[in-house]
Order: sequence, then structure tokens, then C-alpha cells
Amino acid sequence: MAEIRLAYLVTHPIQYQAPLLGQVAREPGLDLTVFFCSDFSAKKFLDPTFGREISWDVPLLEGYRYEVLPALGGRDRVSFLRPFNYGLGQRLTAGRFEVLWIHGYNRWFHWQAMWQAQARGLKVLIRDEATLISAPRNFGKRLLKKGFFAGLKRLVDGFLAIGTLNRKYYRHYGIGDEKIFSVPYAVDNDFFQTEARKAAPRREQLRRQLGLAAGRPVILFVSKIEPRKRPADLLAAYLKLTKTGALADPPYLLFVGEGAQRQPLEEVVKEKNLEAVRFLGFRNQTELPAYYDLCDVLVLPSVHEPWGLVVNEVMNAGRAVIVSDQVGCGPDLVRHGENGYIFPAGDSAALAGALGQVLADPETCRAMGARSRAIMANWGFAEDLAGLKQAIWAVTGKT
Repeated sequence: MAEIRLAYLVTHPIQYQAPLLGQVAREPGLDLTVFFCSDFSAKKFLDPTFGREISWDVPLLEGYRYEVLPALGGRDRVSFLRPFNYGLGQRLTAGRFEVLWIHGYNRWFHWQAMWQAQARGLKVLIRDEATLISAPRNFGKRLLKKGFFAGLKRLVDGFLAIGTLNRKYYRHYGIGDEKIFSVPYAVDNDFFQTEARKAAPRREQLRRQLGLAAGRPVILFVSKIEPRKRPADLLAAYLKLTKTGALADPPYLLFVGEGAQRQPLEEVVKEKNLEAVRFLGFRNQTELPAYYDLCDVLVLPSVHEPWGLVVNEVMNAGRAVIVSDQVGCGPDLVRHGENGYIFPAGDSAALAGALGQVLADPETCRAMGARSRAIMANWGFAEDLAGLKQAIWAVTGKT
């Protein structure tokens, strides 16, 4: 492949993307420069949905060349209008870039970047998370979206699909298959597999620290504890499951995360005296693999979930997964009855039934976990790089 000068534009450093960008930067034939609108996430920052300050414990700015674009006013958060960046066009010209890859298309600066790139003869690639279930859209919004995409496809040379539902979304809004390339939503599989293996010898120690009795199964929720993630549905399903008495060992239910619904759920747990339900608060990236190793099954009951990368993470630890039918990764990563289950969003009875199926037999549960890890073998950064290069070859004509 002839060397391609590739610019990547993203609002801010993202913990899931940093290792992928490092791999792209090391890939022969690609000369990558990353442009950030803000670097607030690389420092300690206040996450309003977590309700606390966050400082990621993995490097976000290592392994690739980057620049934070200048802006008028503050760069302490990102929204439709902020930061008010400038200067990208000059940098695209000075850097002699051939391709601009943009993460997202719904900010004013994304549109400006596309126009600037096209005016300079660059090819434009877009990668975004949207699906037909990722947000509620009435008829008016869908109609506006049709018009929006009619204009967007004139500015964009290639769309990088993160999965099946994202590809269907582009097709629905008139993007032809010849302009869609598979660049799956992936995490650093090597990191999560390695860290989960390291955690395994300390599993019983972690159990004791959390006050969990040996041998009892563990159900895990890892996400923001907010309405869209539907943690209340999981608690309701847990109540239904434990009332049946079908499981010999009543499972524990661990909530990892923070958010506005934590306190109301804690009040329910206290009122019903649910000694096996625990709220563990926020856990950072390097802490999570130990909890993935500890659990038997992870549940993500969200609605309007574009993907759900926590599912990728726990599958690398070799664990069963249960997701709602409004979680975007479901069609690609969850094989119903093989490595987990997909249930109708909001149906706590169906979720309780799926939990009962997974936890009824430890051997079946372990086999599901092994299947999860096997699925991850073909859903990682190697597939991302292959898809990205295929898109670049197609839009530039260079190989």
C-alpha cells in the first residue's frame, strides 16, 4: 500500500479509541495525525452523568501523533457548538493530507471539516454509532434525516460501519453498499484478556473483600446507573429470579458505576433487605477486568444503546452476556442460546428467564463464556485496520 497521509478528527481523547489509534499509527503505509477539538478527557474532569470527577487510568495520548485544535472560548466540554474550533483547514493543507477520517457528523465543526476537506481535494470517511434504535425518532425527524443524508452523502466518500445495525442505518438513509465499509466497534482485546487472566488467581481474594460467599454465582452490571441503561429492569428481574427459588445458590447482583438512579435503587434494595445486591461505585479501566473475571454473566438491559462496548470487554474475559434487543452490539456479538441471550427491552420477566437459563448449570455457563471469547477472536483491531485500509484504497484508488 502506498503511504497515505491520514488525518483523524474527533471531539476529545476517548479511552476505547486510544489503543486503536496507536495501532493505526504503527501500520505500514498509513501516516496518521489525530486532531482533537478538546483534550479535557485526558485530565481530571467532571462527568455530570457519573456525578463525580473522573481521571482515566490508561494513557489516552500515547502512541500516535496528535494536535489539539485552537478554539475561541473554553475547551472544557464538548457540545453541538463547543468548542468553537478553527484552523483545521490550514493544517490539512500544510500536512498534505489525502484522507480525512471524522468520528461523528452531528456537530457544526464536523460539517465545516467535511467542506474544508472536499475543497482541498481530500477524501472524507465518516464513522459514527447511530442505528435505527439508538434514539427515538418520530416521523418528522426521520423525514429530516432523509434530507440530511441526501446532502451528507455528497460530502462523504465512505462510511465506516461499526456493526450490522449501523450498516442498516446507512442503507436506510440512502447510502449505497459500495460506500459502506466494515470497521467494527472493538476494544483492546489483548488488554482485557491479559488483565482478566492476571485477575483470575486473585478471584477469591476479591470475593472476600466484597463479602461474597464462595461458590454463589455473580450477575454483573457495568455502566452508568441512569434511566437509559435500565438498571431498574435488572433489579426487577433479579427479584423475580430469586423468588422462584429455582437456583440452588442464590446469585449476587453487583452494580458497578455511578449515576442518578443509584440512590433510588439503593433505597429499594434496603427496603426489601436484599443482602446479595451491592453497589460498588465507579471502577476505572484497569480495575474492570477483575470484576469481569469474578462474574458469571454480564447484563446490559439498556434502551437506545448505540453499541455497548462493555459487552466486548466482558466477552474477552470469557463470560456469558445478556442484552436487550435495543443494544446495538446484540446482532453481532450475542448468539442467542450460545454465548448468552437477547431479551425484549423492558421485559423483566424475560430477563429473569434468561438469567435462569444461564445460571441453571455451571457447565453451560462456562461453555457460553468460552463461546464469547471465541467470538472476540474475529472482532478486534485487526478487523478495524483491514476495514479502514479497504475504505482508503476504495476512495483514493491507491493500493
